[in-house]
Parts: sequence; structure tokens; C-alpha cells
Amino acid sequence: MANKKGRRRRFGAVRQYRSGKWTASYLAPDGERIRADETFDTKKDAEIWLSQVEADLSRGDWRDPDAGAVNFRFYAEKWVEERELAVRTEDLYRHLLRLHIFPTFGTLDLDEITAPRVREWRAERLRTTQAKTTVAKAYRLLKGILETAVDDDLISRNPCRIKGAGKESAAERRIATVTQVDALAEAIGIRWRLMVYLGAYGPMRPEELAGLRRRDVDLDHMVMRVRVAEPERTNGKRAPGETKSDAGVRAVVLPAFLHKEVRQHLAWFAEKGPDGLVFVGEKGAPFRRTSFGRKWRRARVAAGLPDGFRFYDLRHTGHTLSTRSGATLKDTMVRAGQSSEKAALIYQHSDEERQRDLAAGLDDLVRAERAKHHNGKEHGGPTHHDEKPTGS
Repeated sequence: MANKKGRRRRFGAVRQYRSGKWTASYLAPDGERIRADETFDTKKDAEIWLSQVEADLSRGDWRDPDAGAVNFRFYAEKWVEERELAVRTEDLYRHLLRLHIFPTFGTLDLDEITAPRVREWRAERLRTTQAKTTVAKAYRLLKGILETAVDDDLISRNPCRIKGAGKESAAERRIATVTQVDALAEAIGIRWRLMVYLGAYGPMRPEELAGLRRRDVDLDHMVMRVRVAEPERTNGKRAPGETKSDAGVRAVVLPAFLHKEVRQHLAWFAEKGPDGLVFVGEKGAPFRRTSFGRKWRRARVAAGLPDGFRFYDLRHTGHTLSTRSGATLKDTMVRAGQSSEKAALIYQHSDEERQRDLAAGLDDLVRAERAKHHNGKEHGGPTHHDEKPTGS
């Protein structure tokens, strides 16, 4: 009968050091011997550790202890590259990584990012970063990257576990009145006034306005076709591509009071030829977001709108006015290019004829508001000359 000293373990092996401490090791599924990264005071402690490893293997929960030894910066950059992101989203993610995440986690391995470290990082960001929404975005990005690391079996659990940390408390959307939209258009200048009106009564996104061509404008029927979006990246270059929503190409029927605005803008400022850009800067080049932003801020002050009012908020103004003129939720989604497969199944169809009805209702509403503002006198639009001003 074999004595206990000569009996071999069924799983793994334990060994005692000269110091009296014990170590344990086992063969991984790939045949590589893995040793415990800690020593044990007693043989029983080492055997318990081996039993836990054996149980993980039998349940399918075992993970290579070296799997998480992957540099976070390397993994995060690859994570961004492997996703089909819109260019502005990619720019945002790289910005958040560079300024808010890499300074703390860039030199660590994935398995070195712990829940306490994440809590400390978020608390520090909240103390030093004025925009809490930026911290929420950064936390959400970090959590998304580490969630993929869990799926890749590189870490066993996501250390981002702070409830509500990724939620942004969205401020109430601002709505400009018809009078304020007119004031914005007047203050921003003759070259850019149509952009303000299309942002409000189109309503079109800035990147859609940047990609608008002459061939997209049907002046006779007051229809603009939104085919592409040309967002400006942080490096100043444009990235032509599909529109933001799944709606793809859409026809926007404009209210009749904009006919004169569109006609004059095409005659005075748009590039020549069917592929000519509708909106270009003073020097004839595609307009830059930074230069337009300066004009927008000055016009916003002149129109008496709050500092936080963005060009994008004009869309909400248009949505609200369309609703008041009788638009259904589906009508508004189609007009703004916000359709989805789920919405297409739920909401009724909204065709171009319906959009014409809405444009007519919007036209009536704006004209009525303008008439009210000007003491009941007929007013087809803010005062401006029929001749192109010099120096525009």
C-alpha cells in the first residue's frame, strides 16, 4: 500500500520552499504550467487554491491569469479602430481618451484597472473638469472599452460599476421664437441668413447644410434634397458621407416665405454649376466651423438669446413649430431625418404630399407670428435689399 507521502495529486502540484512557505502550480488547457502568483502559509491553503482553480476549469470560468496583461492604451486605440464610427464620434472618442482617460490609465494593463481606481479617477475628473457631461461621456467610453475586454476574456469583470455615472443630465431644450429666428438671421449677415432659416424651418443639421449642392435645390417646388453630410473633423478637414440617420436621402419641403431667401442666396453666394456648394465662405472656400461659430456667437448676443443656445437648437424650434402646425410624430421624424426601422413599423407613413401640407402650415404660422410682431401689418420677411450688397 502506497504511503501518503508518495501519493500524487489528481490536479496540480504543491511544493514547499526552504522558507517553509508553500507554492502551487497546474497545467493550463494549452499545456503551459501556471504557478500561483502568491505563496501560502500551509500546504492546505495551497491545495484549497488548486481546488478553486480546478472548479473554475470544470465550470468553464477559468481565465488565463496573464490574459489581462495587455496595455490599456494599446487595447483602447485598437478598440476605436475596429469600430465603424462616424467621423465626429471617432474624433470625440480620441479626444476623451487623450485628455481624460489615458493620463490615468494609459500606462496600466487591463487587469490593473480596478473599481477603486475607477472611482478615484471619476472623482478627480469631477473636481477638475467643469463640464460634468464630459465626465459622463468619458466614463461611458471607458466602461464600453472594458466591457469588450470582458467579452474577450481578458478580464473577468468590468471595474466600472458606479450607478448612473454614465448618464448625462440633459438641459431642457431651448426654443427660439419666430422673432428671435428673424433677429438671428439679420444679425448673422446676408451671406449666412439662409443657413439660419434652413436650420430652423428645414430643419437641417450643420453637416447637411455643409454638403448641400445646387442640384439638391428645386426652387420651383421649394424642395431641398438632403443627400450627404459633410462634418468637419477636428483637423479642419471635411469627411463626406451618409447622413446621420437611417432615413438616408430625404426631401425637405420649405415654407413658401423662404422662396425669396433661397432665390437670392443662389444668385449671390452659391458656387456655380450643379455640384456647386450652396454655402461657402467669403473667400469662396467651404465654410469653417470655427469662423461660422464666431459669427453665430455675435448674432446670438444681438438676438438676445442665452449663451447656451446652439445652432443645433434651431432644429428643436422647427420641430415645435411643425407640431403646432399639425405634424404627427412620424411627420416630424421624416422631416428631420430621424427615422428608424422600429419607428417605420410603429408610425404611419408620411409622404412628400403630407410634407407639403406641413410646410404650408409652417408658412402660415410664421407669417402670422411676423404679422403679430409688426402690429398686424403684412410682412413677408425681415427687411433686406433685393440687390446684392457690396463686400459680401
